[in-house]
Amino acid sequence: MTIKSRKAKMGLSDILLNENNRESFVDDCVKLIDKQVAAAPGLGGLALKAAYSTVKGIRADYCAQVVDQLLPEISSALDPIWTEAVNHGNPVEYLAQRKPIVADELLQISDKKAEKSTRAVVKGAYAKLRPSAKTYVEKGVPDLAEIINKYNNAG
Repeated sequence: MTIKSRKAKMGLSDILLNENNRESFVDDCVKLIDKQVAAAPGLGGLALKAAYSTVKGIRADYCAQVVDQLLPEISSALDPIWTEAVNHGNPVEYLAQRKPIVADELLQISDKKAEKSTRAVVKGAYAKLRPSAKTYVEKGVPDLAEIINKYNNAG
């Protein structure tokens, strides 16, 4: 079996939950979130920045902790799309073309997490941002695809 065929058979969970990749992947995702929030324009961007600042105020590593906790669910939810993307030859482009689908999958996970949260601050911040969240998540999908592909190629 060649390296390329082994990669095609590896699921997203094999790549992202691998102990050699996980911490770096989470760090890359947090950097992406920071970048997306910083670039958010207008009044909606101000609201997003304020809410993000509130959430980060809970704990400095709160976002990394949440990404890490959600990584198994994220990996499972995106695995079928990622497998299709790899089979089509250009996974980054494939996911970028399917931004709404990827965003919906990710938001379903965060919706469940927010719903289960016992922190009123988190629930409140999420409730304020949720109506515009899909737009922000969709904007980040191409960069997320690049990050995933980086770890896919490293494996």
